[in-house]
Amino acid sequence: MAILINKDTRVVVQGITGKQGSFHTREMVNYGTNIVAGVTPGRGGMEIEGITVYDTVAEAVEQRQADASVIFVPAPLAKEAAFEAIYAGIKTIVIVTEHIPFHDTLQIISYTQKNGVVQIGPNTFGICSAGQAKIGIPPNSIFTPGPVGVVSRSGTLTYEIVSNLSTRGIGQTTCLGLGGDRVVGLSFVDILKMFEKDNETRAVVLVGEIGGRQEEDAAIYIKSMTKPVVGYIAGKSAPPGKRMGHAGAIIERGAGGFNSKVESLKQAGVKVAEIPSQVADYIADLLK
Repeated sequence: MAILINKDTRVVVQGITGKQGSFHTREMVNYGTNIVAGVTPGRGGMEIEGITVYDTVAEAVEQRQADASVIFVPAPLAKEAAFEAIYAGIKTIVIVTEHIPFHDTLQIISYTQKNGVVQIGPNTFGICSAGQAKIGIPPNSIFTPGPVGVVSRSGTLTYEIVSNLSTRGIGQTTCLGLGGDRVVGLSFVDILKMFEKDNETRAVVLVGEIGGRQEEDAAIYIKSMTKPVVGYIAGKSAPPGKRMGHAGAIIERGAGGFNSKVESLKQAGVKVAEIPSQVADYIADLLK
């Protein structure tokens, strides 16, 4: 069973007429995602990939009963796009946009929490419930339905690890990217709790990276889990004080380092891979 999204999720694409929005709408449709509407102010009445474009999210909710949104809106306008979706009654938002101003993100998170909205991102590759629906930008071909939940802070590493799992015949329930910014909506702990409750998820892969203390917080929760977790932490060779790709991937004043994350996870019983290809080996052993 998938978490958060499934084949019945009704998705509206905000920014559907842009280059990224239109391209990834086509890919999501090809995967089988139930894209019911697009939104671009001033473009109402157009069609993209056979999908009607509306001027507002409120129209998409009223006319097409959308209940989830994916945001491809440029960073300066992303906060307003998120607020519009929440105000219209959308209950799950996936914010793919990167470089959103820090204080805008804080305001989005505050508004989603007050309204009981699930927020994935910003700066996320999105979410895929294998064989059912994909909201975001990961490649369609790597996913296979199966018993492994995946939660990650890194897009490209996730693609490699999920592809390795699928090649080994090990499918996934849901794969989710938390987002690479300093502050994001859902946390590792939030998703681990969902996987722990999901009857079809038998094991979990956690892909972390340097910066922050999300992995250390996850380790505390993992100690109470009944399902095995395999981990991989990126950034072993990163110098302190230098941002490595993601805004959140930075070691500051000794906090958020590689070793502390690995040790915390190991103490919680997590098998931590040294290289990405080992993750599939560890999962295969656990599922025997």
